[in-house]
Amino acid sequence: MSARNPPEIVRYRTSTRINHWIVAISFVLLALSGLALFHPSLFWLGNLFGGGTWTRILHPFIGVFMVVAFALLAFAVGGANRMERRDWQWLRGWRDVVGNHEQDLPEVGRYNAGQKLLYFLIVLCLLALLLSGIVIWRAYFSLLFPIGLIRLAAVVHAVAATVLICAIVVHVYAAIWVKGSVRAMTRGTVTPGWAWKHHHAWFRDVLRGGGRE
Repeated sequence: MSARNPPEIVRYRTSTRINHWIVAISFVLLALSGLALFHPSLFWLGNLFGGGTWTRILHPFIGVFMVVAFALLAFAVGGANRMERRDWQWLRGWRDVVGNHEQDLPEVGRYNAGQKLLYFLIVLCLLALLLSGIVIWRAYFSLLFPIGLIRLAAVVHAVAATVLICAIVVHVYAAIWVKGSVRAMTRGTVTPGWAWKHHHAWFRDVLRGGGRE
C-alpha cells in the first residue's frame, strides 16, 4: 500500500455491524407497526404486517427481539460510552461542532459526547418501552395489572417511543452529515484522515495498538 493510499482502519467488526443492522431493521418494523396501533389515521400501515390482528401480535415479539439484540450491542460498546471530563467540554462547544470547527474542541475518543448521550438515551427508552410494553401486553400480562397502571403504561410507552424515534432520526441525520460514518457501519473501516479529524484520541490509541473492539 502506497503512502498516498494508507491502509484503512477497522472501526467495527463484522459481528458488531450485523448486530447494528439487526437492531436497525427491528426498529423500523417496530416504528411502523407501533404507528399503525397508535392512531386510526395510521392504521393502514398494519397492511405491511398482514393486517391489524397480525400487527398487534407481531409488534411485542419484535420488540422483545430488538431489546435482546440491542443488549448484545450495548454490552459490546458500553465501555467506550462512559462520559469523561472532555466530553462535557465537547458538549459546551456544540457551536463548533455544528460549524465543523472540530479543531477547537477537546480530542474525541472512540465516540463523541453526542454519541454517548444517544447511547444512554436509547438504553433508557428501551427500558421504559420494555417495562411498559409488558404491562400493556394483553395476550399475556395485562390481566395481572390494574387498569390505572395499564393506562399509565400506555402513555409511557407512547412517550418513550416518540422520544426514541426522534433520537434515531437525529442519529441517521448525523451519520449522513459526517461523511464516512455510514461507510464505517457498512464496510467496517474508515480512513486514517477520517479517524484523525473526528476521533483523534481514538486514532492515537489505534496507532499504539489499542482502541479496537
